[in-house]
Amino acid sequence: MQTLFLALFVSYVVAMAIVRLQRLHLPYTGDEHSSARQKYHHGVVPRVGGVAVALGCGAALAWSGWRGLVGIESGWLLIAVGPAFAAGLWEDLTKRVGPMARLLATLAAGVLGAWLLQVQLTHVDIGWLDAWLGWQPVQDWAIAPLGLLLTVIGVAGLSNAINIIDGFHGLSAAVSILMFIALGYVGWAVGDALVVQVSLAMAGALLGFLVWNFPRGLIFLGDGGAYLTGFVLAQTGVLLTVRNPEVSAWFVLLVCAYPVTETLFSIYRKLLVRNVSPAMPDGLHLHMLVYRRLLRWAAGPAAARDVTRRNAATSPYLWALSSLSVMPAVLLWRWPWALQACTALYAAVYVLLYRRLVRFRSPVWLRRSVGAGSQPDSSR
Repeated sequence: MQTLFLALFVSYVVAMAIVRLQRLHLPYTGDEHSSARQKYHHGVVPRVGGVAVALGCGAALAWSGWRGLVGIESGWLLIAVGPAFAAGLWEDLTKRVGPMARLLATLAAGVLGAWLLQVQLTHVDIGWLDAWLGWQPVQDWAIAPLGLLLTVIGVAGLSNAINIIDGFHGLSAAVSILMFIALGYVGWAVGDALVVQVSLAMAGALLGFLVWNFPRGLIFLGDGGAYLTGFVLAQTGVLLTVRNPEVSAWFVLLVCAYPVTETLFSIYRKLLVRNVSPAMPDGLHLHMLVYRRLLRWAAGPAAARDVTRRNAATSPYLWALSSLSVMPAVLLWRWPWALQACTALYAAVYVLLYRRLVRFRSPVWLRRSVGAGSQPDSSR
């Protein structure tokens, strides 16, 4: 547990320094509220919380390495995340890095991780697909092209998925902590010290950041922090399944079902339903619907008028939704067929919930009560 507490302490102190000294750097690091559809906060807030998470995780893994609990692989992991973290952090500072450039950076990080750590997916517990994933064009060649492609797409995809759900105070950080705890538990069950230590380091670093992020939103994770978290989460899942064949890739997929489903459904909704680019931002993600439609009814008139309280009150709903996939994944990690069934069921529940929220209407009495003290929500 030393790894977790050291990561928590370092991340907490760095985040505190960023918050307390913000007058020195806010013109560069600030994320100002605007009319943009993704902005649900007041004032200018530092969006470089990823620096605290990176330093917390790095310090904890260095300590674990000094104690002999992990080897050079932890260092390779931190190097591999560099392109994704750097691109995200530069966007946090300049607001000028486009979605395609950041996507390419996460893909590059995925390739670098597969090369440095010498891991790529070889099984997904689907017979015919497993045969293709393990296919090598040359007998002695260490690279299976399809396995490498799936690994890189999965790592880059989850990196961007965590960024997509990073919309409200405490949302992505707390969900990621749940997912790292799940990976760490199964890593402990199969005796994989690297997976355990990385999971503890990231959970601790995110918890230290979360103290300042939830519920008041004094600091944001930012693109750099979201890409860092998503990359390490995905790469830890790949390490767990490749190094321990008894662990199904469906376990990792079910653990990460919320951000993965959100991303895939968003692509479907934008590309096929609305006929726009998947990179085009909008205000129709599930967490935004919870904020706009459900919170006015659930939190009452006072909270509905208070943006900060309403922002923070949104996240627990999504924590609960994420736990609906994390808990069965932890309980059923030994049985691929059960994991596959739960993954399909979770996707169905997500779509049903989304449809219900789209059609949701607050009670008339509550709309009138809120309207008496403020303008009605434009989403109605």
